[in-house]
Amino acid sequence: MLNLKSFSIALGLSFSLLVTGCGNEEESQDNGNVGEDTTNLGEDLEYTITGIEPGAGTTTLARNTLKEYKNLEGWKLLEGSTAGMLTELGEAIDNKEPIIVTGWTPHWKFASYDLKFLKDPKGTFGGTENINTITRKGLKEDMPNAYKILDRFHWKPEDMQAVMLDARDSSFEDAASNWIEENQDKVDKWTEGVEKVDGKAIELVSTPWDTERSSGNVMKAVLEQQGYDVTLTPVDPAIMFQAVANAEADASLAPWLPVTHGSFYEKYQEDIVDLGENLTGAKIGMVVPQYMKIDSIEDLKPKE
Repeated sequence: MLNLKSFSIALGLSFSLLVTGCGNEEESQDNGNVGEDTTNLGEDLEYTITGIEPGAGTTTLARNTLKEYKNLEGWKLLEGSTAGMLTELGEAIDNKEPIIVTGWTPHWKFASYDLKFLKDPKGTFGGTENINTITRKGLKEDMPNAYKILDRFHWKPEDMQAVMLDARDSSFEDAASNWIEENQDKVDKWTEGVEKVDGKAIELVSTPWDTERSSGNVMKAVLEQQGYDVTLTPVDPAIMFQAVANAEADASLAPWLPVTHGSFYEKYQEDIVDLGENLTGAKIGMVVPQYMKIDSIEDLKPKE
C-alpha cells in the first residue's frame, strides 16, 4: 500500500490553530463600517475577502462567486491558510471591525463567535451539503469488519464541532478519545456485532482541515479499538479521491458533496464505492460577524 504522507508534508505546520480569543470585554465604538450604511465597506476592506488554502474546495467556490456576482467586480480573494483566516477573524472581532471570510459549518468558530452566512441568491456556494464516506473497491471483501463500521458511521454537526472545540485546548487525538468516551452509546451502534481483528493494516485519507481531522481521528480511534493498525494521512482533495480510486488508500470520510468536491467525485465515481452520508447539514459560504449590518452577497458594492 502506498504511503501517502509525502503529499502532506508541506501542509502540516500551516494548519495549526493560531487563533486569538473570543473577544474583549470592551468593544470599539461603532462606526459606518459595521452600521447600516455599507457604502464604504469595500474601501474599508480594500475590496478583499479573506480566504483559506488555494487547494480547498471552498476557495474554488469563492473564486467562482467573485465571477458570477457582477456587484463583486473589483473584489479579490486573499488566499492563504485556515489558521491565517481564523487569526484575522479573531482580531477583527476583538476590535469590532468589518471582515468577510470564506467559512463553513460545522466549525468551532460558530460556537466561539457570533457569526452569520451572507445570503447567496445565485447559489454559487451550493447551499447545504453532506459529507460522505467513500472506500476503495474490494474493501468489503478484504476487510468486512472495517467496512461495516465505516458504513454505519454517522454523526451530527454538533458532534464534529465538539471535537474541534476540544482540540483547541489539546490535540485532535485527545479530543477524539474524549468524544468517544462521552458518546460510547453512538460508537457501540457502529461496532455492534463486529468481530475484532489482530493488527490488520488500514489507511484512511482525509483533507487536512479541522472538520476532517475530527472525523478522521474519531474513526482512527474506533478502528484501533477494534484491533486495526490505522494510518490517517492528510492530503489535497484531488489526491484523496485519486488514492481511494487507485486503491492506494482504503477509505475517506471527507468528501463534501454535491458541490465542494463534486468535480473530483464525478471524475472518480466509477472507481470508488460511495457509502453515503456520514454527516448532513454542512454549509459553505461568505461569513461575517453578526454586528455587521449586511445580509447578502448582493449588498456588496463593486469597486469603482
